[in-house]
Amino acid sequence: MTQRGTIARFLLRAFAGSLLWICVLPGWARENILNTRPETYTSDEDENPAKPWAESAVELPEYPNDADFYSFYVSAGTTSRFYLDAARLRLDSDGVARYTLLVISPSGVRNVSYEGMRCQTRERRIYALGRPAQKTWSPARGARWSPVRETPVLRHHAALYQDFLCPDGILASRVDEVTRRIRKEGEPLEAAP
Repeated sequence: MTQRGTIARFLLRAFAGSLLWICVLPGWARENILNTRPETYTSDEDENPAKPWAESAVELPEYPNDADFYSFYVSAGTTSRFYLDAARLRLDSDGVARYTLLVISPSGVRNVSYEGMRCQTRERRIYALGRPAQKTWSPARGARWSPVRETPVLRHHAALYQDFLCPDGILASRVDEVTRRIRKEGEPLEAAP
């Protein structure tokens, strides 16, 4: 007989023996050993199950005014300028910071967006894109939560996350503290060249 056949036969006998052992145990022992009655076992998690996260309904703010935008530092390598609307920043009960962002390209093109940042999961989402000429919003289609990354192209989201909205990965506690800081560290848009 081969070694493989011997091992297989041994495993089969061990399995059959353990199955027979379980079958002859009294009912109370089977329940305790096999934990076949999970309803008798409770833990703190069972008694206080965490509710799944649900995002609050999002209402678009009124279109921002240039006077409410303040710059924030992104990196030495960026050529665009980045601004946060200090008047319409929200820190909502669902754990999401909602804000209006303005990005001005080196050629002067303005991109306005209304976004959310979830500190707990380090994610961001675009709710609407601005139409500067009409001063209206266009809801973003198919926008999902996506990770906040330290990439050169999207570094402004990481700067907002780390420096203003989610210090230490936790949602800032007060809007006025965030706006005071952004006004102190940044320059108003109207003063920009």
